[in-house]
Amino acid sequence: MVDQFVDTWKLTDSQGFDEYMQSLGVGFATRKAGAIAKPNVIFSVNGDKILLKTESTLKTSEVAFKLGEEFDETTADNRKTKTIVTCDGGVLNQLQKWDGKETIIQKKKKKKKKK
Repeated sequence: MVDQFVDTWKLTDSQGFDEYMQSLGVGFATRKAGAIAKPNVIFSVNGDKILLKTESTLKTSEVAFKLGEEFDETTADNRKTKTIVTCDGGVLNQLQKWDGKETIIQKKKKKKKKK
């Protein structure tokens, strides 16, 4: 189900990211640094767990999880969330809940352009 995601990804598009970070209360300097960061996201599978490592010049984070099972996550901006990741129609949906709030981050793989 998630085999299509196993790879190293390079962020190419992040729609509405500055507005999203601002709505979370992230400060101006961190938002500007985050807006120019183009992290590598490394997906791998180890048994029944998915490993997701995000590497950028600002920070590196790593989480391991099972699809559909809640886990504790510390986000790049240090929020402590209860997170569930599902895979629907080729899209990974990452639902994060904290302090009575929630957000969904979607990850989908674009087809590579032929040269």
